[in-house]
Amino acid sequence: MDIGRLRTLREFADRGSVTEAARALHCTPSAVSQQLRALQGEVGLPLTEPAGRGLRLTDAGRALVARADDVLAALDRAESELDTYRSAPRGRVRLAIFQSAGLLLLPGLLHRIAEFEGLEIDVRDIDMVPPEIPSLVADYDIVVAHRDEHAQPFATDRLDSVHLLREPLDVALPAGHRLACKERVELAELAGERWISVNFGFPVDDVLKSLTVRTGVQPQVVQRINDFRITEALVAAGHGIALLPRYTMDVSGDSGLLRRPLAGVRAARHVEAVSRKGASARPAVAAVLDALLAEVAQVTDS
Repeated sequence: MDIGRLRTLREFADRGSVTEAARALHCTPSAVSQQLRALQGEVGLPLTEPAGRGLRLTDAGRALVARADDVLAALDRAESELDTYRSAPRGRVRLAIFQSAGLLLLPGLLHRIAEFEGLEIDVRDIDMVPPEIPSLVADYDIVVAHRDEHAQPFATDRLDSVHLLREPLDVALPAGHRLACKERVELAELAGERWISVNFGFPVDDVLKSLTVRTGVQPQVVQRINDFRITEALVAAGHGIALLPRYTMDVSGDSGLLRRPLAGVRAARHVEAVSRKGASARPAVAAVLDALLAEVAQVTDS
């Protein structure tokens, strides 16, 4: 079976449309359609069917995608064995990471990668929500993603996931707040406060909503800001309070911020490194994953 056609099928499955698959493969939509028809002729079964103005996979198409993943993962393993014969991890690894994880991990990670001769890392910061992870994995070797503590892990039959850390979410208060004297605060004590949250669909907002369901306290969200440094400035200026990740919150003496854990509830996000099945068999990808884990261990212990 033609490997190029299998790769085309996988790109179509990952991206959901002929046009997007063509863009990823740097070819025309008609070329993608031709490859899919040729593959369908090889297997003798319909792999796609009309869906509105586009196409979707049939059951046979989805089954073949799973087999294609196995075949292409085997090719990746074979390529990794060749890389092993060439001694050290080499080549370029594409990494997508959400902004606050980049703030926490990237400075040290880049120092670690610089120790490997011939290994390069190409990083992009992306404001991502969990449903976007499969399509991002189609473009990047590793995607550092976050999810609500009560959401399912990213690992599936097509994705591998390495757990990096559980990061508690603490309440950010302005200096001089009425609860500043407390070591921990109850969510009920924050009733009536003005909250600064993130855009809908992002894990921190999911945590705030889950706490609402469990406690019956409905927060008053007055602003939605995805950049945590802006949120910190707004909290410090007295425009509201926020749930912010513990390890990147700036609570230095001149920040004007206080950090207080929530009492009686577990509020956290999980940070995971997600990749395609078999990708970690490449020495270069494995080296970056190891470097990520080492950096997490250092920054969370400091």
